[in-house]
Amino acid sequence: MRVLCAPNLTHLHPHLSPLAASRLRLTNLPRSSFSFSTSSACSMKVLPVPVRDDNYAYLLVDDDANIAAAVDPYDVQKVRAAADAARVSIVAAITTHHHFDHSGGNQAFAAAFPDAPVYGGSDKIPALTKLVKDKDEFRIGNIHIRCLATPCHTQDSICYYVTASAGAAHPGGVFTGDTLFVAGCGRFFEGTGAQMHAALAYLGTLPPQTVVYDGHEYTKGSLAFARHVDPANPAVQRLDALVQDGAADRERTTVGDEREWNPFMRLDSEPVLKATGGGEPSAVMDKLRELKNNFRG
Repeated sequence: MRVLCAPNLTHLHPHLSPLAASRLRLTNLPRSSFSFSTSSACSMKVLPVPVRDDNYAYLLVDDDANIAAAVDPYDVQKVRAAADAARVSIVAAITTHHHFDHSGGNQAFAAAFPDAPVYGGSDKIPALTKLVKDKDEFRIGNIHIRCLATPCHTQDSICYYVTASAGAAHPGGVFTGDTLFVAGCGRFFEGTGAQMHAALAYLGTLPPQTVVYDGHEYTKGSLAFARHVDPANPAVQRLDALVQDGAADRERTTVGDEREWNPFMRLDSEPVLKATGGGEPSAVMDKLRELKNNFRG
């Protein structure tokens, strides 16, 4: 999403949304942190591939090596076409959790790319070849990937924090599946409010400029609830302006943005405590999720 009054830095960072580029400015990163470099630093980019009605698959691309990992490649034909258009070879699949709308393409992926490993957090993941757990690390080319276990939506939910080598332009990203959305979070199908609070707090420790690559386009509905719960929050108003401007369907946000406008990451804020009746964070989270589930705004 783009900030309406922020300077346009995307000519330096074609892989960054204008909002993420402005976040680089707002967090006062040194110029060298996002300079356009022709050095040996890995050039990382992320290409969204819309699938189904509102899902996102992604290609995580090492531009220097011309290779990519497919994240939640539900529609293998669409993902492969995106890779062909980008002139990169797919070398791995990364699965955020076992739900069919995220892992349902894995068998077709394994058939199409038999030499490519399939990463995931449990043996419920179809075609799994590389089981990962919290804090596991691996690489796709020169891209470093750290696994963050975030059980709640499912018990095998893994978020993947991705960074390029030092000096690279991309500020880093995190694939959050159905754990963290723009201004929202996933339902607690296999977990509790305490687990979702822990998961979002975990993601909140990532650098604020980290770009969030979530699993669904739910922004408008999540914004409506955030506006209902926290209407005076300037960050929510900023997100509202972005959605009204049409940016929500084409850009990504950052961890820093979510900490400012996502009510599920603001459990100790006065508006959220008022809306839920207060209490321990786990109780506040459970009540907030209940309110969201029943919200028809």
